[in-house]
Amino acid sequence: MDNTTSELAASIRSIPDYPKPGIIFRDITTLLGNPRAFRRAVDELVQPYAGTKIDKIAGMEARGFILGGAVAHQLSSGFVPIRKKGKLPHDTVRIAYSLEYGVDEMEMHRDAVQPGEKVILVDDLIATGGTAVGATKLLRQMGADVVGACFVIDLPDLGGRRKLEELGVVVHTLVEFSGH
Repeated sequence: MDNTTSELAASIRSIPDYPKPGIIFRDITTLLGNPRAFRRAVDELVQPYAGTKIDKIAGMEARGFILGGAVAHQLSSGFVPIRKKGKLPHDTVRIAYSLEYGVDEMEMHRDAVQPGEKVILVDDLIATGGTAVGATKLLRQMGADVVGACFVIDLPDLGGRRKLEELGVVVHTLVEFSGH
């Protein structure tokens, strides 16, 4: 683990048995509250795309809004919020996606992306991949070219990264934690 990775990992709070016994919740609010770690995380998320024309950053509710907004700012890109069903005020498109224990729906404004626009998906964590896969399919349904996805945390034991890569999405993560 390099210095950046260990610094970022140390800034993430681990909460055992939340939201249920046996789960270790990886809480990035401590990273967000640490100016140095927050800046470092955003810089590292942006780095693979520096100098590349990216039209939009799509952030998933809710921590993806925080990180995605910062990444969009750094790349001079627009920002697209992807939200849970019923939260957006204008004409939307929606997709159902799988959760660990069921199905939910997410949506975005119909006019948020134009066909052919290059989009990067951003969120705090990739676990089982259900949300990220759903968001990728939703963006592609609207004609976006999803050129990558980036996350602060990867939980590789849950296989989400692999699911995105099977869809042809290049995945960039900063820190890995084993387990759930």
